[in-house]
Amino acid sequence: MTALFRNLLVLLVACLASVPMPVRAQGHGSTSAEGALFLLLPIGAKGVALGRAMTAMGGVESVFWNPAGLADVDERQFVLYRGDNVAGTGTAISTVLAQSGLGAISASYFLHDVGNQDLTDSNGNFLGTLTVRNHLGVVSAAARLLDWVNAGVNFKVVQFRTACRGTFCPDVGTTATSYAMDAGLQIRPSPSLRIAAMVAHLGPALQVLNAEQADPLPTRVRVAVAYDLVSALTDDPELSGWIAVEVQDRLRDPGNLSLYVGGELTAGIEDAMYLRAGYVLGDQDRDGTRVGLGLRYEQFDLSIAKSLATSILTAESEPVHVTFSIRF
Repeated sequence: MTALFRNLLVLLVACLASVPMPVRAQGHGSTSAEGALFLLLPIGAKGVALGRAMTAMGGVESVFWNPAGLADVDERQFVLYRGDNVAGTGTAISTVLAQSGLGAISASYFLHDVGNQDLTDSNGNFLGTLTVRNHLGVVSAAARLLDWVNAGVNFKVVQFRTACRGTFCPDVGTTATSYAMDAGLQIRPSPSLRIAAMVAHLGPALQVLNAEQADPLPTRVRVAVAYDLVSALTDDPELSGWIAVEVQDRLRDPGNLSLYVGGELTAGIEDAMYLRAGYVLGDQDRDGTRVGLGLRYEQFDLSIAKSLATSILTAESEPVHVTFSIRF
């Protein structure tokens, strides 16, 4: 294997969640390409710990899952997210402005840093350093339409960017930008039951080179249900235990379902502790168990999560994900 081929192989693995790549829907004979696959990476420790079963859940992390869940937020918050994954490092921030009983608006930014890759020729001579980064800006709005219905929307700016630094770089870099929308609903027939549905990443194709080679965004449809089993079994107001089940499929070329199951046990009201676990099935390289903990104390919230699934690309599990928020 030449040095140049080795560089290209490493770069391909690093960019799996960044550049357009073919995705074959199981059970179908056609192959459809999707771009900006970094949009499918999980953001937030709660979402990771619940095995991505977040469509029917609420809280500040709903910015990156189902914006309807923001209607449950009743305080202003600043949120910092940090997490590594097989395709790079993710860092995000959110500012949420909320009014109890009415809804919330939010502005968020997510940086997915695939990292740097030194490029050399077949003789080992240094050509340059390639940098791959993805950017996501999100403006969110959520409202409580009725006492039992939450609705929310996201408007997103999606950007894929590469740059090469060096005297003999093969190219100077690429920038591709697109736009997307999320729309979701959450219905609460009873205090212990939530039913939710949403469409995620709906927008025009990501054009990296030209219109003929543009690839559609990874638009997904999600349907979920969550039930507070512990509250149904006890009258203690300081205990709750939600079980959430969610199914996801592609909007284009459907038929490749993913199943997400998560549970969250909460002890406390104003100050609280959370124990979370989840499982992912049918989500390409990310099947397996997730676990996590959370702590709410005064104006601070801290959550950590760990995916126990082993990647077929690296033969390792992902590092921890952390979410830290301050209410103000």
